[in-house]
Amino acid sequence: MFKKKIQAVTFAIETYGCTSNTADSNIISNVLFKSGYTETTLEGAEFVIINTCAVKQQTENKIKSRLKELYNTYKKEANKYFIIAGCLPHIGPNYIDVVKKIIPNFSAIISLDNLNDLPLIFQDIKSGKTNLVFKSKRSIDKSTFLIEHPKEKITGILPISEGCLGSCTYCCVKNARGRLNCYNPINIVENVKHQLKQGIKQIYLTSQDCSTYTYNNTRLVDLVREIVHLDYKFFLRIGMLNPRFIVDNFDQLISMFKLDKVYQFLHIPIQSGSDSVLKKMNRSYIISDIAEKLKILRKEFPYITISTDIICGFPGETEEDFNQTIDLIKWLKPEILNVSKFTPRPGTKAKSMEQVNSKIIKKRSTILSNVFRESLSKINTNWSDWEGEILILHEGTTSNQAFGRNIAYKNIFIENFKGVFGSFVNARIYKAEGFNLFAELI
Repeated sequence: MFKKKIQAVTFAIETYGCTSNTADSNIISNVLFKSGYTETTLEGAEFVIINTCAVKQQTENKIKSRLKELYNTYKKEANKYFIIAGCLPHIGPNYIDVVKKIIPNFSAIISLDNLNDLPLIFQDIKSGKTNLVFKSKRSIDKSTFLIEHPKEKITGILPISEGCLGSCTYCCVKNARGRLNCYNPINIVENVKHQLKQGIKQIYLTSQDCSTYTYNNTRLVDLVREIVHLDYKFFLRIGMLNPRFIVDNFDQLISMFKLDKVYQFLHIPIQSGSDSVLKKMNRSYIISDIAEKLKILRKEFPYITISTDIICGFPGETEEDFNQTIDLIKWLKPEILNVSKFTPRPGTKAKSMEQVNSKIIKKRSTILSNVFRESLSKINTNWSDWEGEILILHEGTTSNQAFGRNIAYKNIFIENFKGVFGSFVNARIYKAEGFNLFAELI
């Protein structure tokens, strides 16, 4: 008696937005792999998952345009099923309807905590159900999903929490991600170990705000210490930290950066150099407190890489407020600066505030970007002749060139590299060009 051959069911994922979204997509892929699904191209896939983002209006517009394009391209194909995931459908009370109008042939809209239910949802879709909407009533611990990586993979991403404790007046992401849910440190450490066993050499800890991590008596520094004590060779990057963390928990920060495997990399979104604007944003810190701590941090770790985010044109931002932001960036000289032009987001208090003219916002963002670019020419001069260990990650921009990072998370290019990606090498930096460093093997 012959067994009927079961045809493989295929899927594809498009991911937009932050590292947390990338982590969610990794979980989705692994859940589907374990249920017998095969990943393929969007054109060849039966199930297409669009993992959306909504943090900025520009990103929302891009995703809406993409959904419209997919609808127009595949609306006559009966065996093409679209599943909408991520934040966009959940940032406002009417956004599920917004998505429905753009892609009326969608098969399902899922919440951020329905990832494990996808095989069952797919079965419902195959049985003929359509326009399904799922909103999980409970938050799950995403660190329990053990990710299987392909052999060539070097970077692993692990969520340590979801949601936040803040109530920033400009942010709509909390509407989707909800209140803070910190994951069990035992699960997190076990997950990191599982990834390292597969040859992962770089781990990113991610969440909407890593600084809020606490689980019973375990603080962020305790979790990080447990991870770096694992007997593997790797680098660990700690995700975004609210500036309030360096005021209230500065000792934790210092302790983490002193650990051998932790990248001396700080992503701290200050958002404005004006205390007046920060108050309107409902950011619970003032610039003088932050500056004092950053000054100490730079002295303690002279090679540290600092990344910050600035919103230009927040409602009520005056010329004086903006000049204070310029002064902050000139003083701080961050190695990475993410400049955003303010756009009002749904369900936020900032949307009802008096808006700054869009032409002024555009002009200010250009000025700030130019100030930052001017600082890049001298930002890496202290790295000349540095010698140390570099993790080789992937190909560079030219032939026989490799790209890697050192303990300060610096962009480093190595010429004539013939080794293996994912290896640690010793090198000497001989040239700096803006944000990029160039090194030779020693």
